[in-house]
Amino acid sequence: MIDVLGWVGAALVLAAYALVSSKRLAGDGAVFQVMNILGAVALAVNSAASRAWPSVAVNVAWVGIGAVAMFRLARRQKKRQSEYQGARMR
Repeated sequence: MIDVLGWVGAALVLAAYALVSSKRLAGDGAVFQVMNILGAVALAVNSAASRAWPSVAVNVAWVGIGAVAMFRLARRQKKRQSEYQGARMR
């Protein structure tokens, strides 16, 4: 089961990269970030089970980078919504 999780994680990370490289996904979009976060979590779990600590560290950092990007996306979206609501009320 852990091996399957690792393969799924690898597929998600690679698919996200391929989709951005082929311009089918935006590199700063939520779908790309979610694919990377889920893939990195799966790879981190797989790496931890294998006691491959450098890989765990890289994937935990990858999750952190994705989480920060998602936080910024959410904040930007919230700002746009409040600006839109303000413009509508005028």
